[in-house]
Amino acid sequence: MGNENLLSGLYPFLHGKAQDPLKLDATLLTSVEMKSRESRETNEAFFSDCAPTLVAAAKKVADVYRNNGRLFSMGNGGSSCDASHVAVEFVHPVTAGRPALAATNLLADMAMISAVGNDIGFEHVFVRQIIAQGRSGDGLIGISTSGNSANLISAFVKAKEMGIVTIGLAGGDGGRMKSCGAIDHCLVVPSQSIHRTQECHVVAYHILWDLVHTLLADDRGSAARKGAAA
Repeated sequence: MGNENLLSGLYPFLHGKAQDPLKLDATLLTSVEMKSRESRETNEAFFSDCAPTLVAAAKKVADVYRNNGRLFSMGNGGSSCDASHVAVEFVHPVTAGRPALAATNLLADMAMISAVGNDIGFEHVFVRQIIAQGRSGDGLIGISTSGNSANLISAFVKAKEMGIVTIGLAGGDGGRMKSCGAIDHCLVVPSQSIHRTQECHVVAYHILWDLVHTLLADDRGSAARKGAAA
């Protein structure tokens, strides 16, 4: 009954009621406060639990680049936009002085996506590209709010077989991404809300990017100090 009353207040036109502008503004402001608080609380819970996993994942991605590997990213729907964002961050760093690092968004080639999807099924659109382009020592990041995307799972399983570092970002209970055994580092947002999950994912891969560059910069600093000492 409480939820019904809340919905009636938020969307009175759905219940055959006229909107009172003042009450509507008050209700919308309350909604903003509730959602922003929920976002903060979800973010805090996620990073409180997953910070060590994020650091471990960053160390592995730094190793990928130390060994001249590259990073691949993948996702569906809104998560495909996040996958694209991940690749852009690494290829085109926005912070001055940080080097460009090789990263490939597996959603970028729509001819490939449509060809594979049409010929053998959408489940194969990522795994085919990993087979063709991936090499042992590379990295693969997959993003799914449910954790149950079949095309991501297929790619993760093959990547694991190929010796590729696998990192998953999911929500809810982690779904198949958490249970499939093919993901080295799985970060799960404890929320059933797609929006709250996506918000945490954005923060997570921004932090991952920053940690990787910090680790690589430390390498360069160590090398410079050794050279000066010699």
